[in-house]
Amino acid sequence: MNAIVGHLFAIFLRLGGFGLLILGVLDSSFLFLPLGNDLLMVALAARNHKMLPIFAVMATAGSALGCLLLDWVTRKGGEEGLERIVSGRRLDYVKRRVRNRAGLALALASVTPPPFPFTAFVATASAFQYPRTKLLGVIAAARFVRFLGLGMLAIVFGESILRMAETPSVQIGILLLAAICVAGSAVSIASWIKRSKKKPAR
Repeated sequence: MNAIVGHLFAIFLRLGGFGLLILGVLDSSFLFLPLGNDLLMVALAARNHKMLPIFAVMATAGSALGCLLLDWVTRKGGEEGLERIVSGRRLDYVKRRVRNRAGLALALASVTPPPFPFTAFVATASAFQYPRTKLLGVIAAARFVRFLGLGMLAIVFGESILRMAETPSVQIGILLLAAICVAGSAVSIASWIKRSKKKPAR
């Protein structure tokens, strides 16, 4: 399993900016990939400092595209369909934040790392019909700042980060994270398939 995870990460690493784009789309739409794009950004920026602006743009574009897919689905369902996407225990909290200041809530959600419920905020804002251009604009601006800052930290502490990544404890942590991602994504996909088969109430 460790070899498989390492091989997959190596593939995305070789893809460079396109790897960030792909992971960004998957992570910001319906799959569960916490820290996946962050780890890839750190690894890429630590190895190729000059490409940091391009990496930040690609990661941001991927996240925006993923949010566009999520927006397309949740905007159609409206507030009534929101409970099928966001779990009940966090739905009330997210609703309050989005109703009061949607733009600020989206910006903070975009720069805050997991386990903050980023996709829940995007889905709720879309369900409440927050303008799509504003939604994507706020997310893109905040995500770019986040990825650029993360890349700059990777450049400053690059050698230490790369040495740390080779330690057994970090590799075990990455393996556990990959297992959580696989399990979380499987649950997410199964839930979406189940909900898509349900007929709307009349």
